[in-house]
Amino acid sequence: PEINKIATIKGEQISNIGSQEMNNEVWFKLANRVNELLTSGEADGVVITHGTDTMEETAYFLNLVVKSDKPIVFTGAMRNSGSLSADGPLNIFNAVNVAMNKEAAGKGVMVVMNDEIHAAREVTKTNTTAVDTFKSPNSGKIGTVFYGNVKFYMNPVRKHTVNSAFDIAKIKELPRVDIIYSHSNDNPDFINLAVKNGAKGIINAGMGNGNPFPSALEALGEAVKAGVVVVRDSRVGSGETTLNGEVDDGKYGFLASDNLNAQKARVLLMLALTQTTDKAKIQELFLTH
Repeated sequence: PEINKIATIKGEQISNIGSQEMNNEVWFKLANRVNELLTSGEADGVVITHGTDTMEETAYFLNLVVKSDKPIVFTGAMRNSGSLSADGPLNIFNAVNVAMNKEAAGKGVMVVMNDEIHAAREVTKTNTTAVDTFKSPNSGKIGTVFYGNVKFYMNPVRKHTVNSAFDIAKIKELPRVDIIYSHSNDNPDFINLAVKNGAKGIINAGMGNGNPFPSALEALGEAVKAGVVVVRDSRVGSGETTLNGEVDDGKYGFLASDNLNAQKARVLLMLALTQTTDKAKIQELFLTH
């Protein structure tokens, strides 16, 4: 009820699923509707309630495809409404206050949880159950919101929304991109299966600085020869996956994800492949978005 005292609230339901069920169809429906609301002037900002399992992926997708500098804020809950200390109501209240704040414009899509404001590109879920699960390990939060009192401390610098290379109005479908996780004593089976089943891109969540097991490395090289775009990432959870570290990316034709985690690298690669298969251009997108 408190949010109706501070803003004119209009609610819409785009989908009613667990976020582990999130799919491209819902992404397109949500992104198109948010784009329509903000570019038409019908809304000054949008707050999206979303399950926490895939919130970071949906937020990053919208961050790349919606063409508005008005505030877009994701929020959710780690404890349901029947829990002893439900966090959802305060998260929604804080998210609305962030969306209303003049300084929120131009910052791209944000995630507001547990009194913190995070940039969509940087944020990730780090704990399965804790209310402080959302962190931005490479950069830190961009602001705080304490019972509606909003404070920003920095701006996201990677391209997003109005400056992004992508536009939801020009995208009708996304190509298949698979994430393949590396481990000790690995094998090439999942890589070969992904290629066989039509993957256009592979994100390899490698060990350390994106290092695959030897047999997997060779299979990824063969995937490149078959026309699949391969991006090396890391299973570590933070830090940058660098070009030509322990892997000769030039020899194999691989790209590197910079400091995106695997699930966000997948989002960016899917979008990149709607425009080009040129590896230099795709690598540039990873370095700028």
